[in-house]
Amino acid sequence: MTARVDHAVVSGTFSLDGETHQVDNNVWVIGDDEQCLVIDAPHDVDAILRVVGGRSVKAIVCTHAHDDHVRVAPALRVATGAPILLHPDDRPLWELTHGGDEPGAELWDVDLSDGMTLTVGGAAVQVIHTPGHAPGAVCLYVHDLGCVFTGDTLFQGGPGATGRSYSDADVIEASIRGRLFDLPDDTVVHTGHGPDTTIGAEKANLDAAGEG
Repeated sequence: MTARVDHAVVSGTFSLDGETHQVDNNVWVIGDDEQCLVIDAPHDVDAILRVVGGRSVKAIVCTHAHDDHVRVAPALRVATGAPILLHPDDRPLWELTHGGDEPGAELWDVDLSDGMTLTVGGAAVQVIHTPGHAPGAVCLYVHDLGCVFTGDTLFQGGPGATGRSYSDADVIEASIRGRLFDLPDDTVVHTGHGPDTTIGAEKANLDAAGEG
């Protein structure tokens, strides 16, 4: 069976630095008919499980630890039995959401690291550490499917936001130029919010912004 990407949009809130905003998050699930990886766990366990269907969830892979990407990760872990994977540099952000007395929610299960490869449905998923939006932000490149899941690192139109705690504009641009722009131009970018784009389109966008 061939790996594929399934998708849904769920709505909820994002809170940081004393501000709360309504947001729509993309839910991405990659796998075949038997098994899958869930990328991020925003807002609604039932909505994520509908995308999963009857498949076995191998892991819940978090692109970063802002609350709108990890809020229901512990509940999804309970529902599926799958481990939560997160880059350890995002521990301060994780603890803002899951650092209290919530049973079973104190830690994730497996540390992500740059260059790690996960496999699902015959496809290899490469972890690329791309700090800037968050210290432990990662992107997930799937060569076999010609796509990369960028979380909030890269969107249609440019880099993710860096105006809040634990973020840095220079670092995110260096991550994008130094790591993501090495990917083929026709690589489809599946983002954490909003529509898809491509690596080639975002190279042009970022270069144009730099000339302005």
